[in-house]
Amino acid sequence: MQYVLSLIFIGQMYLSMLVLAVAYLPFVLVDRRFAYSAVHTYCRWIRWTAHHIVGLRSEVRGQVPEAEVIVASKHQSFFDIILLVSVLPRPKFIMKSSLRFAPIVGWYANRIGCVPVNRGKRAEAIRQMMDAVTSGDAPAGQLVIFPQGTRVAPFSYLPYKIGTFVIYSATGQPCVPAATNVGIFWPRRGILRKPGLAVVEFLEPIEPGLDRETFMKRLEADVEVASDKLMTDEALPLA
Repeated sequence: MQYVLSLIFIGQMYLSMLVLAVAYLPFVLVDRRFAYSAVHTYCRWIRWTAHHIVGLRSEVRGQVPEAEVIVASKHQSFFDIILLVSVLPRPKFIMKSSLRFAPIVGWYANRIGCVPVNRGKRAEAIRQMMDAVTSGDAPAGQLVIFPQGTRVAPFSYLPYKIGTFVIYSATGQPCVPAATNVGIFWPRRGILRKPGLAVVEFLEPIEPGLDRETFMKRLEADVEVASDKLMTDEALPLA
């Protein structure tokens, strides 16, 4: 039965994306602020329907950043993006370049100021990130980056990449680490969505001025320890 409910949930997820994208389109063309309204509405709707269709509740913990900061988040599945966008006032992401061409997602991502990078070419990706964050053309907001560069399965490990430090150093902005356990319930691939409590937790900010080694060690330790705790202590499926 959970597979059937998961299929229903996924179907309405894409249908609602299309309906909201079309409904907001005339307003978004005139004013970028409506793009934020559109993505907030969509992500909050997905959280609500996840709860009521597949039993997947969600919670955001910690102090939600509202100023211009870097948010360095653990990335396990699409649902952590949903949770982040649902609460951040002006979210924008470092995203893989191919998403620019995705229907609906690519266009709205451009409107809210997301930065496309070529993940397969490290030097080019860093240059693209630097150009975007230092040009002064991007809208103000909370810049979300996934330090490991991709989705990582629960309790798996991938090394943390230098891109987060490059942006942290260039902008002089605080970096807010974020932990999550969403991959326990909403995997990287597959249809099944499991009931339980999915959490994204904003951690204590890392203030500007740290050197590369100190910053990278602290970021990784903060995110990994907090994510492991959420997955172990909080991610117990409902009976």
